[in-house]
Amino acid sequence: MTRDVVIRCLMMYLGESTDQLLKEYDDADEDSVSQDLAVQNLKIYNIKANTSEDPDNIGIVVEGVKVLTALGNFPRACSLLIGLVYAVNLAYPKELRYTFEVFQKLLLGPDSSKLSPKVNSLRNKLLAQEKGPLLIKRELTSHC
Repeated sequence: MTRDVVIRCLMMYLGESTDQLLKEYDDADEDSVSQDLAVQNLKIYNIKANTSEDPDNIGIVVEGVKVLTALGNFPRACSLLIGLVYAVNLAYPKELRYTFEVFQKLLLGPDSSKLSPKVNSLRNKLLAQEKGPLLIKRELTSHC
């Protein structure tokens, strides 16, 4: 749950909407979900379980096709999405430019010298403190 909140707050901090990355379905019938997913380009989906005993169905859709299913949680789906983007050489959605830049350049590490001003500002704030993980949590959750 904490990682989920941190990713959502990171997106808000960067001025991007979680709706651009995550599509959530509550009490939707299977046909309408399938039709909606068929028009999605690159998205994580979460089909909420009808009961608390059933797990949510979380997966990734690329160009209308479910490519990964039963991922368990949103943070794991984000991690696998980054790997999928690299493996298949997909372009990042423009609406999520900063989120994917943070994933790629701050969290994964390669090519962190060429940052956009917005991501560089976040990086500098994180590096300014000795207690990096605590600052990340405080900085990101202050924007939620």
